[in-house]
Amino acid sequence: MDAPPRWLDPEEKVAWDNFIRMQEKLIGRLSRRLQADSGMSASDYIVLVSLTERGDGRMRLLDLAKLVEWEKSRMSHQVTRMAKRGLVSREECPDDGRGAFIVATPAGYRAIEEAAPQHVEHVRRLFIDALTPNQLGTLARLSQRVLDHMEKQPD
Repeated sequence: MDAPPRWLDPEEKVAWDNFIRMQEKLIGRLSRRLQADSGMSASDYIVLVSLTERGDGRMRLLDLAKLVEWEKSRMSHQVTRMAKRGLVSREECPDDGRGAFIVATPAGYRAIEEAAPQHVEHVRRLFIDALTPNQLGTLARLSQRVLDHMEKQPD
């Protein structure tokens, strides 16, 4: 027999609703600013950041998809679009004929280097500046606690 739903009480519902609304509004605004400032989509940005923060600017496609919590097909389509614009390239894995590395190109590095300063300024203006250092630390700890909890849960 299935357990009955554990409905949210009013306080839990307010916390959840506010968190979701904040996240949607923040991501929406940051995405629009990123597109307007650099012509780069939020998806382009997350892929390039994930690649360029690594020393060699390369990752296996499946590892990249897992890192950003995307399905393999979504990542493959995104990479195809970015490769057409010269931001990334695909390289075969020498030890695995089925796998592929996604590599940030020099144009990809330039694009992220040009977009990042404006993007981080918007992150600061819309998010960081709204919180005191103490609140920011608390948010970081709470976020890590939820992330750690999710790692222990099945998908």
